[in-house]
Amino acid sequence: MNKKNLMLDRRQALGLGAGMFGAAALATLAGCSDGPSEPASNGGSDAAQTSSTDIDKDAFDKLVATVEPADDATIEANAWAKAIKEAGTFRLGATRTSVLFSQLDETTGKVYGFDAAIYLSLIRYILGDETKYDYTQMTSDTRESVLQNDNVDAVFATYSINEKRKEVISFAGPYFTTQQGILVAADNQDINGLDDLKGKKVAVQSGSTGPQVMEEYAPEAELQEFSKDDECRAALEQGRVDAYVVDMTLHMGNVVKNPGKYRIAGDAFGPEDKYGIGLKLGSDGVDFVNAFLEKFEKDGKWADFYKICIADRTGVSTVPEPPAIGA
Repeated sequence: MNKKNLMLDRRQALGLGAGMFGAAALATLAGCSDGPSEPASNGGSDAAQTSSTDIDKDAFDKLVATVEPADDATIEANAWAKAIKEAGTFRLGATRTSVLFSQLDETTGKVYGFDAAIYLSLIRYILGDETKYDYTQMTSDTRESVLQNDNVDAVFATYSINEKRKEVISFAGPYFTTQQGILVAADNQDINGLDDLKGKKVAVQSGSTGPQVMEEYAPEAELQEFSKDDECRAALEQGRVDAYVVDMTLHMGNVVKNPGKYRIAGDAFGPEDKYGIGLKLGSDGVDFVNAFLEKFEKDGKWADFYKICIADRTGVSTVPEPPAIGA
């Protein structure tokens, strides 16, 4: 099958942005190779990876370079942005292992993906240079603490907005929405949807929304918590768990990166997850970042980056409308 010919209808395309991924389309992606490939830790040189899953790095870099820096008055009017400008560097909390959202390319040392597009554009907007940042690796368990301890200026990590987190940190956004999905081994025929998780061992990420959603939607599943995505997938591959539940966007990235290795079982489920940008509780940076995001969407950059980072790599033919900021 030629992945370049894989096109989804508008309902499925909108689902990619809204979280309602088409399981059939993802299964098709998973079946486009006769066998599994290794993760693209070698910068995409693996022979099993095809050009349709590689990001257009030149287009990505050129689009980031079109972001116009904010004027001095805009920076001076916001304490959060002003402090960053005076420091001369952005203290960034993020990840580098999400193939569609923030993937490190070891051949260039750069990070590409939808989250990376937003934070690089924001850094350029504040500092005039998207390379002026200090990086701190995030896991699901450390995102709140680094903000509370003022170790980072903001966290970009497919970070779901919820009421519990809003008690200890603040969110800008949302900039993306999704739901939960079920990942199984490609040859698993026993699990084909939520009902099949009864009595099964299911991996979830500690600190993510997965455990809470599973308690509501599949209370008879046996949950096993891990701190990172690769630990969950390792448990799945080794047969220590039967399935892995987390945001569908993360699953889709893993399916695209490892064709033939995994399968999406059934439809997305659970409440709509809204991805936000984490900031310290009460920070006026929320207003600044929201204003930036509104401009980012209005200027068409949200749609352009969505196309480069997600749509062009997964066969989606229609870019969805971005979420309403502050909703």
